[in-house]
Amino acid sequence: MAGLEEDGGAEVVIDTLFDPSGAAVMSVSGDLDISNAASLQAAVAAVTAQSPERLIFDLSDLRFMDSAGIAVLIGAAGEVSAVQLRGPSPVVRRVIELTGLTGVLPIES
Repeated sequence: MAGLEEDGGAEVVIDTLFDPSGAAVMSVSGDLDISNAASLQAAVAAVTAQSPERLIFDLSDLRFMDSAGIAVLIGAAGEVSAVQLRGPSPVVRRVIELTGLTGVLPIES
């Protein structure tokens, strides 16, 4: 238990760019959980304020995501015309699939 107490929370890194088609691409890496989901929420709000039609979440370097992260992704889906998940790790992919959210959060193949 001492290890849990020493941990100041999970680390998440978020980078955003716009691809040539005008889609916003948000790369999310590290661990996304309740301790840092607000950081992603703030980044999503900044991006959706620019009114992109599509929002792509590159999750290829995301190691873990809990329900707080899923809630942010679902919220983002309600703000833009289309959301797509790119390259989620097997663990993150399984979370999306088990929750039945692939219709709302489609995974790019």
